[in-house]
Amino acid sequence: MTITLAVLFSGGGRTVLNILDHIDRGELDADVCLAVASRSGIAGIDLLAEQDLDVAVARESGDDPETGDDRVHAWLEETHPDLICLCGYLRLLKISPWMHERTLNIHPALLPKFGGKGMYGMRVHQAVIDQGESTSGCTVHYVDEEYDHGPTILQRTCDVDPADTPQSLANRIFDLECEAYPTAIKMVGTQLKV
Repeated sequence: MTITLAVLFSGGGRTVLNILDHIDRGELDADVCLAVASRSGIAGIDLLAEQDLDVAVARESGDDPETGDDRVHAWLEETHPDLICLCGYLRLLKISPWMHERTLNIHPALLPKFGGKGMYGMRVHQAVIDQGESTSGCTVHYVDEEYDHGPTILQRTCDVDPADTPQSLANRIFDLECEAYPTAIKMVGTQLKV
């Protein structure tokens, strides 16, 4: 059975595009019923529009962040998707009881290390390198009321090369994310549909 997805993003939309690619190739039996950009003016909005995906914008210029959060919550309550997938979404999502174990996030590090408020993008990879870690990767986890917290669904790992820059490490980890997130969506979605 097809899994209905809400996808929420705050940046370039690459993670959403990856999910759409898996759907288009028949590797993920899912349908995006809601796509939300956290604010206007971010690159992913136009990129996803090119894929014929309607994107709802939570916060227009001049709106306070809480107004955007309220809109997102209302849209989720209205559409009630099977799964809510955070795809580089930088706002803390209010979790209603029905959303528990239905809301997923992917993080570009091996949580619980290198997570929390403000830990996203190149900041994460720079911190991994600065700490001299020999291994990094990505984590897909259930979302709760804290940033980058909640039970782990799966992790994928890679070595950190001594010559790595934050960008070279990010590229390798994004390759892992491209496989990990659709796999986790399938795992969780299958459990919901049983």
